[in-house]
Amino acid sequence: MGHFCVNCGAALVPRVIEGREVEACPRDSFVLWHDPKVSTAVVVEADGGIVLGRRSIEPGYGLWCLPGGFVNDDEDPALAAVRECREEISAPVELTGLIGVYHIAKTDAPSMIGIAYKGRLVDGARPAVGAEMLEVRVFPPNSLPPLAFPSHTRVMAEYVRSLAPAEAEGPRPDREAARRAARPSRAQAPTHPRQQR
Repeated sequence: MGHFCVNCGAALVPRVIEGREVEACPRDSFVLWHDPKVSTAVVVEADGGIVLGRRSIEPGYGLWCLPGGFVNDDEDPALAAVRECREEISAPVELTGLIGVYHIAKTDAPSMIGIAYKGRLVDGARPAVGAEMLEVRVFPPNSLPPLAFPSHTRVMAEYVRSLAPAEAEGPRPDREAARRAARPSRAQAPTHPRQQR
């Protein structure tokens, strides 16, 4: 599919700029830069589990996913994440943390920058089926169904890692060194002469 200059309507031609081949106008300075799309995903905690929706649209029709979606050009990513939750799981969500920012490579579309948040339902709200879902359910974090998108699988793996106790993540001390440190010292406590009364 050919692209055309937004200024003069000329067909764009390949040109190398900053070491990359891009489409550019042969008559003026217009360059068609292929920028990534920005999307969000939210791990919504509820009842000791995670809220997932089963998609009613492509891509991934019938598969489970985290609530989330694309950020509009005039929208803060965090507000977009909250909006997507309202649309997809019909519930108000409060974001409680950032899980990570990820590059999502695509071969058949522009790549994406994914921003994953952790959140919780607000004031006892219950998730329900939104416009893009067939079903909404709460799953235990260690017993999730297969997810529609590899990026959501990656986000969930990162989320589950974040739940591990801090001591389990750190390096383990050498056992012998730990045993030596735990042994009482054999040195005698200093003695003080008794004072005469």
